[in-house]
Amino acid sequence: MGAYKINDWQNLKTEDINELQHALISWFEKNHRQMPWRETINPYYTWISEVMLQQTRVDTVIPYFLRFIDKFPTVKQLAKADEEEVLRLWAGLGYYSRAKNIHRGAKLICEVYDGKIPENQKELLKIPGIGSYTAGAILSIAYEKPAAAVDGNVMRVFSRLFLVYKDISEGSTKKEMEKLGEAVVSATNPSAFNQGLMELGALICTPNSPKCSSCPLSFICRARRAGVQESLPVKKKKEAVKSVNMELGLLQKGDKVLLTKRPPEGLLANLWALPAVEGTADGNAGRSIVLELQESYGIETSDPEPVVEKSHVFTHMKWNMQLFRLKLLSMSDIDYPEIQWVSLKEMDQYAIPTAFLKVIKEIK
Repeated sequence: MGAYKINDWQNLKTEDINELQHALISWFEKNHRQMPWRETINPYYTWISEVMLQQTRVDTVIPYFLRFIDKFPTVKQLAKADEEEVLRLWAGLGYYSRAKNIHRGAKLICEVYDGKIPENQKELLKIPGIGSYTAGAILSIAYEKPAAAVDGNVMRVFSRLFLVYKDISEGSTKKEMEKLGEAVVSATNPSAFNQGLMELGALICTPNSPKCSSCPLSFICRARRAGVQESLPVKKKKEAVKSVNMELGLLQKGDKVLLTKRPPEGLLANLWALPAVEGTADGNAGRSIVLELQESYGIETSDPEPVVEKSHVFTHMKWNMQLFRLKLLSMSDIDYPEIQWVSLKEMDQYAIPTAFLKVIKEIK
């Protein structure tokens, strides 16, 4: 059994494609999960849900999606919103650039397309945060156009179905997989076909221990025939995540806690958080956060008292966080717009990232 030459996708037999489409669509229509964005055909719902689902589990996304749509039921209402309000509703989902791009995208859709999400790929790709996968999902699911929607799940399915030994982390492989997706997508029911591929990757053709005996496409799966389904897809190992020691400050004034707004650029940009700074390796734990408050805001505090330690993993780094309780001794008369004194009950009104919420839960 030779490996499929992915660049020969044009040589796929029509009868094989038809058989694949029929089997997948039939399976999807009988076995798909109920999700709020599937209850109605709405390009706005498809867009928001697909962006939220990037690197995030479905069960995590559902309550966020419902809250988001309840607050911003249309593109125009989202465009009118303040970015901080959008970030607050996103808080806890992570990858906050997604929320910022959705907000920027909504503004552009209203300015250029009168609030209507475009129906062709060229225009969709002009919208911030919309790449080839999200564009394909919108076109096929919301507009019933036969466009490829190829993400990591779909590339895994294709790698196994067609016995592709190419690194799916390479951009060239993604482009070839997209051509393959265009070749096999159903012209009559692209929505069910693409969602079927997504669902198959999520429920059956999983990264580990794929459920081949329950797969509707096992009869044409080359990897299963060759007994190598658990060896595919080919993907280079991720580089080791860098560990960073972070010092966080718990500074109270009466029943309120100090929050600071993070810088407009960089990690967790423009979000509200407990004061935080990278610690030093000189053994003076807590000293860095004391100095940060002094130098940035003219706040003098007591010596730091350790409270709790937590960790949080981002895509490219891991934070080892240590929270220190600090007593307020004196502070500058300058009114700094990037700091707020907030009660614990009021914190729900602020866009606070998950890393800090983990620590805040320990002090509530």
